[in-house]
Amino acid sequence: MGTEVVEPAGLEPAGLETAVVEPAGLGTGTEGIEPAGTGTEEIEPAGLEPVALGTAGIEPAGMGMAGIEPAGMGTAGIEPARMGTAGIEPAQMEPAGLEPAQMEQAREAEEPPGSPALPTEASQDGPPAAAPPGQGALPAAPDRERERVRRRAGAQGSAGRAARGRARRAPGRRSGGENDRRPEVTVDSSKAKTSLEALKISLRQLRWKEFPFGRRLPCDIYWHGVSFHDNNIFSGQVNKFPGMMETVRKITLSRAMRRMQDLFPLEYSFYPRSWILPEELSLFVAEVRMIKDSNPSWKPTFIVKPDGGCQGDGIYLIKDPSDIRLTGSSQSRPAVVQEYICKPLLMDKLKFDIRLYVLLKSLEPLEIYIAKDGLSRFCTEPYQEPTLKNLHQVFMHLTNYSLNIHSENFIHSDSVNTGSKRTFSSILCRLSSRGADVKKLWSDIISLVIKTIIALTPELKVYYQSDIPAGKPGPTCFQILGFDILLLKNLKPVLLEVNANPSMRIEHEQELSPGVFENVPSPVDEEVKVAVIRDTLRLVDPQKKKRKDTQCQSSEQAPGPSQELPDAAPSPEAALPSLCLKQVFPKYAKQFNYLRLVDRVAALFIRFLGVKGTTKLGPTGFRTFIRNCKLSNSNFSMAAVDILYIDITRRWNSMGIDHKESGNPGMCLQAFVEAFFCLAQKKYKARPLYEQVALLVNQCECRLADLQGKRLLWGCGLGERQGALPATATAPSSPRPHGRQVFRLQKPSQLRALMCRDRTGS
Repeated sequence: MGTEVVEPAGLEPAGLETAVVEPAGLGTGTEGIEPAGTGTEEIEPAGLEPVALGTAGIEPAGMGMAGIEPAGMGTAGIEPARMGTAGIEPAQMEPAGLEPAQMEQAREAEEPPGSPALPTEASQDGPPAAAPPGQGALPAAPDRERERVRRRAGAQGSAGRAARGRARRAPGRRSGGENDRRPEVTVDSSKAKTSLEALKISLRQLRWKEFPFGRRLPCDIYWHGVSFHDNNIFSGQVNKFPGMMETVRKITLSRAMRRMQDLFPLEYSFYPRSWILPEELSLFVAEVRMIKDSNPSWKPTFIVKPDGGCQGDGIYLIKDPSDIRLTGSSQSRPAVVQEYICKPLLMDKLKFDIRLYVLLKSLEPLEIYIAKDGLSRFCTEPYQEPTLKNLHQVFMHLTNYSLNIHSENFIHSDSVNTGSKRTFSSILCRLSSRGADVKKLWSDIISLVIKTIIALTPELKVYYQSDIPAGKPGPTCFQILGFDILLLKNLKPVLLEVNANPSMRIEHEQELSPGVFENVPSPVDEEVKVAVIRDTLRLVDPQKKKRKDTQCQSSEQAPGPSQELPDAAPSPEAALPSLCLKQVFPKYAKQFNYLRLVDRVAALFIRFLGVKGTTKLGPTGFRTFIRNCKLSNSNFSMAAVDILYIDITRRWNSMGIDHKESGNPGMCLQAFVEAFFCLAQKKYKARPLYEQVALLVNQCECRLADLQGKRLLWGCGLGERQGALPATATAPSSPRPHGRQVFRLQKPSQLRALMCRDRTGS
């Protein structure tokens, strides 16, 4: 028997891998008899009419002749209640001389994996009645009726011949039937907001089940448009991390990047020099004057960004610190002032930036994916270096889409290579044609993204444990972030900001008449954003692990080496394009793990929080940290510890940091990091800050590991002395219980060294 190639209807052959159904490895019997499980039966792709109508009710996967069983089945596999007068069920006999291609293809109601139609589900109404003798087969039912019949086929005890025939196949063999059925993934899109249209398209491509108005039962995935706290969720996955909006605000991001610049000044040079207003206004003025005095030719421009602003709201440029607008609500609306990039890379004489989409799939372990394509957003006026005359021209200096769309020069284009919004890949093609090193540019962008995420994760972990403490039921999280990147003339990428809620709209408003607007599709947005959402869902697919477990079980039940296992049928994802998201972490973890120093400090902070659901460390927790890590001595008493705690905590609380516990007295993570740096500088003098902090972290981790090890050993009833037992244990002279081992402990110093080495990974 030859093999048959199953090709899904409506798909081009070149667009997906061809699935070859091979014979089950049994020899062919008498002419006209087909062994069970062979691949010669014709499977009808979705939406196709049968090639030829054969005798109704004939099942090719059944028995071939009287007394012959399918491979691996005994005679007990024949049900007497369904056998004919000769002990053989006529409906399971294949007439001699008929080729499978001449028989009715829809009788088993199976579809090839990867078909655009929905997967098959088994019936609950029992076997279909065979046609009376002498009558031809009934004409094929319409597509919708056939689909309804397929969905009701064989789930109860009287499941029918098709389900029973598949159950008789040898274990470990697959042929596109029940084994390939996939449970639908459910997605709650009731909070999706502006990303709804792109999400709907993605779900249709994946053939997942959408609940646009929510669902009483739990869903697998909840897609929120703004915040993690859009709803109370206790299971599944949410596309937002708690605390992400607070973590990527301009002030919080600037503080995190400055902290990393203090530790690793060369690695974090991609972030512009920044000052926080109004608390650092005097420092900003003093530093600018000092630089100007040392370099009179330096004529900088600065850009002021309100902390809570978005879509270009409230941004303005200044040439001198005295031009900062301190009137009005500057105290209630803090801002960040940065050095403006005066020499950006231009394209068609226009300034542009890059919106790159980054998927943070997991915090622990850290998993980062970067989209292979993004958007390039152009200004609508030719660029000139800032002067006092053109500082106010936002269409020249600011690349925000929400601003430039109001310009009369904004160009909506159906092409990805032209217009005021283009794909990043089109920019790379033009740069490559000019001889630019595009591979190095991508490498620099990947490095920028990983380093930025490493700077943000400590704060995110504190918020995460606050909303979803260990041991408390709750969802897992993932999130798509928008990185705004500017390219310098030398193609060095510079980070402008990180957006927790990047726009996922795939249409724009067009004014038909004064005050009358309509939504018009944007091909550029749809090409990039739909792919990002769809492939994000593919990566977080909750059924993926279940399918892997099923495949592992099938491989364990596979036949011996003497029998050939047919190729597994392709999954429905075979019809989809390859993933547009590329994993960059932990793929490149070895190159960047040394930067995760503050992450280890945050782990110490979380360990001593004490109360679940809080983000601030109390004075008792701080003293416990100092005592357990043995950081106090004659030169640094516990009284000095209390003074350090009070001074740093009071100053940070006076800054009015905007988060849910702003009114709660206590030490936040950033204050704890500052205190930790002070302790490191006192203990390890005359060393670079990175070495000071690394040495103190190592010491704290070793002390805590040693303490934990002692607690575990005493908890198990083992003493520190070799062979010694606690007073409550059985005396050494008494007989030892059968099968129980008594371990001889190493010396405490050796044990401590082993724990430290294991903790640091050396």
